[in-house]
Amino acid sequence: MEILVLYKDLSYAVVKDYSLDKLIREEKIVGFQRSSGWVSIGHDPVRGTGGRYSGPERRKFEESRSV
Repeated sequence: MEILVLYKDLSYAVVKDYSLDKLIREEKIVGFQRSSGWVSIGHDPVRGTGGRYSGPERRKFEESRSV
């Protein structure tokens, strides 16, 4: 999947989703677009940046699922 990001120099680019975490960690972007709208790094909640998620774990594989 591709994601629209906004770099610190205010230029835009489309990047692969797997590179988003690295761009955030290296503080190269100030925001990115989700399906629900723009996310501002440092202002909006972003997975993996120290916030706590209190909802159900949806990424973990459940062995009880039938395939």
